[in-house]
Amino acid sequence: MEIRNVAIIAHVDHGKTTMVDKLLYSSHTFRDNQIVDNCVMDSNAIEKERGITILAKNTAVSYKGTKINILDTPGHADFSGEVERIMKMVDGVVLIVDAYEGTMPQTRFVLKKAFEAHLKPIVVINKIDKPAARPLEVIDEVLELFIDLGCDEDELDFPVIYASAVNNTCSLDPDPSTQKPGMEPLLDMIIKEIPAPSYDCDSPLQLQPALLDYTDFVGRIGIGKIARGTIKSGEVVSCCRLDGSIKQFRVQKLYGFLGLDRIEIQEGKAGDIVAVSGLGDISVGETICTVGKEEPLEKIHISEPTVEMTFGTNTSPFCGKDGKLVTATKIEERLFREVQKDVSLRVTRINNAEEWRVAGRGELHLGILIENMRREGYEFQVSRPHVIYKEIDGVECEPYEYTVIDCPNEYAGAVIEMMGNRHGIMETMSNTETQTRVIYQIPSRGLIGFNTDFMTITKGYGIINHSFSEYRPVEAVNVAERVSGVLVSMATGQSTAYALGHLEDRGSMFVGPGEDIYEGMIVGWCNKDIDLAINPVQAKQQTNTRSSNKDTTVVLKKPIIMSLEACLEFINDDELVEVTPNHIRLRKKILDTVNRKKFDAKMRAENE
Repeated sequence: MEIRNVAIIAHVDHGKTTMVDKLLYSSHTFRDNQIVDNCVMDSNAIEKERGITILAKNTAVSYKGTKINILDTPGHADFSGEVERIMKMVDGVVLIVDAYEGTMPQTRFVLKKAFEAHLKPIVVINKIDKPAARPLEVIDEVLELFIDLGCDEDELDFPVIYASAVNNTCSLDPDPSTQKPGMEPLLDMIIKEIPAPSYDCDSPLQLQPALLDYTDFVGRIGIGKIARGTIKSGEVVSCCRLDGSIKQFRVQKLYGFLGLDRIEIQEGKAGDIVAVSGLGDISVGETICTVGKEEPLEKIHISEPTVEMTFGTNTSPFCGKDGKLVTATKIEERLFREVQKDVSLRVTRINNAEEWRVAGRGELHLGILIENMRREGYEFQVSRPHVIYKEIDGVECEPYEYTVIDCPNEYAGAVIEMMGNRHGIMETMSNTETQTRVIYQIPSRGLIGFNTDFMTITKGYGIINHSFSEYRPVEAVNVAERVSGVLVSMATGQSTAYALGHLEDRGSMFVGPGEDIYEGMIVGWCNKDIDLAINPVQAKQQTNTRSSNKDTTVVLKKPIIMSLEACLEFINDDELVEVTPNHIRLRKKILDTVNRKKFDAKMRAENE
């Protein structure tokens, strides 16, 4: 059977996973009466809730006698490491571009990686059914992007499909009226345009894992394309390790892919994508070879993390009330288990402390890990995210982000001022009748805590997209520090409506009446630039004197409810986020009010 290996790549929300759905339908992978969810490739609960792809996933369809291995990739910049590695597994890419938004930061990133791997692109202009669609202009943008990325002259003549994935229609014409049901034209284009992989089955085996999976039964599972030769279940093979050593192991299980299923197979041949178990610590970029004929392939580059946080055991007075997994041993096991399948993550134990330094590709990357652990019953606390500095040629450098902002024209001035305060460098600015687009290079630390302020300034109408650009020398300035203070509880107990009613003029509250509070917990946002110690548990003093207004009802403003990501953006360096299965609380690192004030006074004196 002929084989085609192709990756679906695009900017976030341009329709990758929906397109994979329709390719599965058009190839009749599902029965006619089979009930299938939308975005079936987003199998993780958080992926379904947020409508994003977090992990790259592979599937396969059989169409006109050809097996097409399809890899659905994430669109968010924080998970771009998945995209980089997948380029080693495929022979071509389907680049999906929104017919209205056009090329975006992640479009540039994924296309650049495709060109570096010398992969053949097919361009799909998606969402052609949008009233504001501008397919011909978007094609010109794609062409400019191809030229800007320095592609070869013959690559400028790329094939184009116009589609509406959500409606399961496509055509070869930009006119929306020519759309016809089904994705068969795209499947035909893949077979015609994407080159077939090498079918050299007689040479010694070479298989390089580019993705990892993990189970408690067999440990790590390496997923990759067989570059040449064959591999059989039960045979003994060699693994060329990243450190140059060679280790032999027996293939315990060998899996292939069809539709949504990973199926056990007895043999895999050159050109196919398979999953191999048997070596519990196999890593991305190692090469599985025939014993005695070890020829390692070129190592796969894995991008370094750019952001780190400190994870620690929960030290609040409420420790153990919600979660079952609260000890340092359990948390450490879970973090190192995550490292087994996420090669973009780094975990380091901090000496003489029940804390770990966890580094990833961005706030969202680490936020997803925190959310998964919370749902699994873990209790812990995390610090504010910090960017990772890097020394290059003796100069300390920091990561910069290529950032594209779209907002209504009336908010453009405020956005530009905000980006200037965070030391963003404007590259271009363009306007339409209603919208402004500005493109910046900005230090990654300038984007920490940016999203909440940005949404407030643009009344929720702004859109920001960014991806890692490069390392540049550090500018000795402080950016992204929260300027407003917080309201910190100086007592432990249950919050009362009486106390909160008297405190509302001090700021905005994060808690309502009847909630459990402890000393040192942050209960609100102060309307001044100082931290205030308050008593939110104070009850009304009972007397035997009748009051003329005793029956007056206390009317409180609704408390501010913040998501996990918003909490991580909000806190300062002297604060932590306490994460439990049922609660996300903000707290000071030093809970005792007197000790905290002494420490703050000492720090102010040193800074002066």
